[in-house]
Amino acid sequence: MKLCPKCNRSPLPFVMVLLISSVLAFITWLVLGLSQVEPTIRVAAGAAVFLAVGGTLLHYVISCLKRHCRHDRERERIHGQTFSRPA
Repeated sequence: MKLCPKCNRSPLPFVMVLLISSVLAFITWLVLGLSQVEPTIRVAAGAAVFLAVGGTLLHYVISCLKRHCRHDRERERIHGQTFSRPA
């Protein structure tokens, strides 16, 4: 995970990933509780959903943070290294 120090400070995106993954795993566990499934399978399915959703959302959040980081542009502008595109 190679993010700039300013983008890496905020824990909010990662807390949201944890929250969404936990809620979906809990809902999966509850829905499987309505059927006649053994408790170990319910826990395993909930853990699998948590890992799958958490991994997918974490990948999405990290790629979005990298893509939308504007701190490199600020540093280039401060140091006068801005390059303009030819028209």
